[in-house]
Amino acid sequence: MTSVSTYPGISYEEMAQKNKEYVWHPFTQMKQYIEDDPVIISHGNGRKLYDMNGKGYWDGFSSIWLNVHGHNVKEVNEAIIEQLDRVAHSTLLGMANVPSVLLAEKIVELMPKGLRKVFYSDAGATAVEIAVKMAFQYWQHKDNPEKKHFVTMQEAYHGDTIGAVSVGAIDLYHKKYSSLLFPSIKVPYPGTYRSPYGQDPKVVVEKYLEQVENVLKKRSHEVAALIVEPIVQGASGIIVMPEGYLKGLRELCTQYDVLLIADEVATGFGRTGKMFACDYEDVTPDILTAGKGLTAGYLPIAITVATDEIYNAFLGEYEEQKTFFHGHSYTGNPLGCAAALANLELYEKNRLVEQVAEKSDYLANQLLSFYELKHVGDIRQKGFMIGIELVVDKETKEEYSWEERVGVRVCRHARELGMLIRPLGNVITFIPPLASTNEELDEMLHILYESIEEITERQ
Repeated sequence: MTSVSTYPGISYEEMAQKNKEYVWHPFTQMKQYIEDDPVIISHGNGRKLYDMNGKGYWDGFSSIWLNVHGHNVKEVNEAIIEQLDRVAHSTLLGMANVPSVLLAEKIVELMPKGLRKVFYSDAGATAVEIAVKMAFQYWQHKDNPEKKHFVTMQEAYHGDTIGAVSVGAIDLYHKKYSSLLFPSIKVPYPGTYRSPYGQDPKVVVEKYLEQVENVLKKRSHEVAALIVEPIVQGASGIIVMPEGYLKGLRELCTQYDVLLIADEVATGFGRTGKMFACDYEDVTPDILTAGKGLTAGYLPIAITVATDEIYNAFLGEYEEQKTFFHGHSYTGNPLGCAAALANLELYEKNRLVEQVAEKSDYLANQLLSFYELKHVGDIRQKGFMIGIELVVDKETKEEYSWEERVGVRVCRHARELGMLIRPLGNVITFIPPLASTNEELDEMLHILYESIEEITERQ
């Protein structure tokens, strides 16, 4: 096969062999992976990625939920190059750099009111790790060291560092590490499709908030914080929270003196149709984490943003040792911050969040046709976060067995047709770049529809 790679002198066959020999891929069963012909991306342009053989693919999962404008964006490229001519990296440990300061100011302008202090890291998991440690240490400084436990949601995913896994609750990802983790208190995340309380959103909200309050009534004296993915729980299958639940959580946390941590790594920066999902219910958490989308998918920058109340608890004399002893080598990296600034300028210039909200309605209308397919049980959407749950039987909601690998097979067929997506079990996720046009969305949806139909009805 002739290579048309943008890397002269390197063939696809050579790279495929090196990939097989040397690279261990994340969230990938390598036994099956190395038996296949891998997609090796050579370059990208717009909403498409291209492999070493020249085949183009729609980026139907935004390169793991973080691409915003598409690939090879002129304005972001130029911002990185300009910063590279100044300095590539300078630590934030006891120092500052210009892009990190300017970006922090911009982030605070965009945040829910009251979140004012930005702590940088390099990934969503580390942002959550920071939030957990902040909340834990906050109560020590407030002379409440017994408040050291965390309430989290069943099927929650907050990343893969040990603290983030400890407040996660997806057995498939987390069970193997149980002996390494600190215990958390789990409550159910509200959804209507498989709710034991029926599908009335008001009833669901009431019943699920009751369960949270029952926990806090008994244990708030020992709970440091409650952590939640606001509005949409991502890795559990794009579960959309009924209206009113998030505001109810905020009220309960305030009532019982428990910090609220909003993990907006997946939902932040416009993905749901608001700049932050908390904006849907005018909620300000005590700590908010974000990352995906911040640099338009260019460089690893994540943030943990806290209120002045949290920040002030860490202020003291040197000998008091109230310092937040946490940091990363690339914290506040100037190149990443420059990319983020250029990205956020494009958000404003192109009215991107407003565009997502408008296109979300278009997407919702287009997705209605998917219910015609015999095995589409539920379609869950908030903004550009879509999950299509495939079932054996619509009436009983019977799930496909793990061995049938239905989600994997649908995504494999979509790849053959020219779109890259990934499943969450039997849920097909569709997370397109935020700047996708209606015409581009139509082409992606056509591939998605055909792939589901082919695997669930024709094979």
